[in-house]
Amino acid sequence: MPIPQPNRTPPFNIVRVSHVELGVTDLARSREFYVDILGYLCEDDSGDALYLRGLEERNHHSVVLVKAEAPMAHQIGFKVASEEDLDRAETFFNSRGCPAEWVKKYAQGRTLHVRDPFGTPLEFYYEMERRELMLQEYTKYRGARIQRIDHVNVFAYNVNAITRFYVGELGFRLTEITMTDIKDEDSDLWATWTHRKGNVHDMAFTNGIGPRLHHIGVWVPSATDIINFCDLLASAGHVGAFERGPGRHGISNAFFFYMRDPDGHRVELFSSDYSTVDPDHPPRLWNLDDPRRQTLWGQAAPRSWFEEGAVFDGTETHPPTLKAKPIIAPE
Repeated sequence: MPIPQPNRTPPFNIVRVSHVELGVTDLARSREFYVDILGYLCEDDSGDALYLRGLEERNHHSVVLVKAEAPMAHQIGFKVASEEDLDRAETFFNSRGCPAEWVKKYAQGRTLHVRDPFGTPLEFYYEMERRELMLQEYTKYRGARIQRIDHVNVFAYNVNAITRFYVGELGFRLTEITMTDIKDEDSDLWATWTHRKGNVHDMAFTNGIGPRLHHIGVWVPSATDIINFCDLLASAGHVGAFERGPGRHGISNAFFFYMRDPDGHRVELFSSDYSTVDPDHPPRLWNLDDPRRQTLWGQAAPRSWFEEGAVFDGTETHPPTLKAKPIIAPE
């Protein structure tokens, strides 16, 4: 399909991806993993929810872990540019047949909940409580030394359509694209990376049973921090958490490591991608069968990386419309 062109005047102004809310089955176990091992700051513990943030983040939280009967994902949160943008968002989604509702959320101002046309649950807000910057409080640095949330990746059952919506209507800009055949202008999109904040992505879409949450990506200072954390994770007895990497992506150039938390939620440690601030920054195109697409060094991802993800609470999933298969590591 033709590459979607970004809407330069979207109906409301999204600043960036802000936070995710995950359902976990054992809060004490999750606190040990996310705070004691991974190194998140626990800003609040309400007894049935943990509110976590990174060292660079001024917002009250970027990850919320909520007690649940089964592992699931709840919302993907976005910060908008003004209170007026919240009202514009409500009007836009209602006009698209996606009912929007106002909800009360801890440590946030007015908050809007809605599902996009594909069923992905989204949360929009402008104001969130602020906390003290910990960037130079080096005695607080533990685990992976997580600085901030960077992006969210979701499985999409129709990457063509969801990319057209986020890029052509909401104003996200494309940075990297995987196609079934980059020489064919009618080739389907297999995965796309889109942003609002000026780096490789805020939201990425991967072909698969969806909508489901694939992973959250969190920024760490360096590749060395990722390697050191792998040693720490193994020494802490969490060898089973390792899923993929460490390595360097072809797409995004980022140094990465994927792990699974005790409930199976996938977390990516992420460092060293590139700037995409220019509004006319052109996207890079990749063939699905290019072995350096997944990893610059040529190693393929395991089958679990393409098939397993967290269901969104109350969301019906659909099989992918595109049947093309990626390169999968031997089992």
